[in-house]
Amino acid sequence: MKSGEDNLIVQLSFDLALKVMKYCELLNQNKQFVLANQVMRSSISIGANVREAQNAESKADFVHKLKIAAKEADETQYYLQLCEASPNYPDTKEMLQKIESIIKVLSKIIGSTKRNQSTKE
Repeated sequence: MKSGEDNLIVQLSFDLALKVMKYCELLNQNKQFVLANQVMRSSISIGANVREAQNAESKADFVHKLKIAAKEADETQYYLQLCEASPNYPDTKEMLQKIESIIKVLSKIIGSTKRNQSTKE
């Protein structure tokens, strides 16, 4: 349970948050405040929960926090897909690729942690 640059999911979630921040600045300039707020909150929450997981009190707590991050990732993906489908919103392809990677990595971490936890019980 490490944090920092050598931790893939920490770095992926941080990089996504930075991209989304820039994207939301564009949305706010275009007065598209509702989706800007939603996508900003959910995307930043991914990284916050991933960082919290790095200091989890137990394996179960670690998995729980990563599951919350996964839910936030799914929500972020939905908002970005809405933006992508609308002709009045800036392109989200790069962020959608990043969120897909994050979802896959979170799923693998959760699955392997659960498997390791059940074999030790």
